[in-house]
Amino acid sequence: MAFSLRLSLVVLVAALACGHCMAQSSAAPSPAPAGPVNLTAILEKAGQYTTFMRLLASTQVGNQIANQVNTSTEGMTVFAPTDNAFQNLKAGTINNLSDQDQVKLVLNHVLPKFNSFDNFETISNPVRTQATGDDGEAFTLEIVSIGNRQVNVSSGKVTTQLNNALREKFPLAVYQVDKVLLPPALFEAKSPKSSPVGSATKSKSGDSKSDGKAAEGPATDSADAEAKDNGGYGLKSMGMGFVALVGIFTTGFLF
Repeated sequence: MAFSLRLSLVVLVAALACGHCMAQSSAAPSPAPAGPVNLTAILEKAGQYTTFMRLLASTQVGNQIANQVNTSTEGMTVFAPTDNAFQNLKAGTINNLSDQDQVKLVLNHVLPKFNSFDNFETISNPVRTQATGDDGEAFTLEIVSIGNRQVNVSSGKVTTQLNNALREKFPLAVYQVDKVLLPPALFEAKSPKSSPVGSATKSKSGDSKSDGKAAEGPATDSADAEAKDNGGYGLKSMGMGFVALVGIFTTGFLF
């Protein structure tokens, strides 16, 4: 009897201990959800993107990307020029741009959709960048995959190759480029507007006609005056000749 009681107590204690262990196991915390994607952190970790990060900060494009990439269902793609890419530019290329044009330059390196290397094989050109605004001025890139994860990208003024994927996971893809993708809209001189040659010619022609008419007027008056003078002189000459003839005839008759 005493033995049975002891056995029951042992079984009860073992059951309680096992239940406690299971409760602790089920109460273990689950992994924390992934935080928001941070483009700056990606660039800092990779190194050699100091100038691009500075532009992202000064133009506020970095904040725009951070907000959009973590809320968009399409994701985003960023082409990140290295520090060497900026150093190879002519002096003043970036500093001579207005604040607004610097924003457009940075946004010309951002696509409003996530693109992996595989996506580039079927992408439709030209590809609009985030720099394309409501004013109708298009900022586009030509992206051509040549296979084996090799992709050429051209801004129309500069062509380079995507050499390295700093991140290739939705919602953000970040690729290294060794040249700054200068858009022609910002770095090619626009032809000056043609002057209204037709109206200028017409005006000049009109002035010539007016001058001609003005010149003709005095000439006509002058001719009339000359004719009048000549006519008067002719009448006077005829009168004097007649008087002389009568005088001669009379003299001959007297003698």
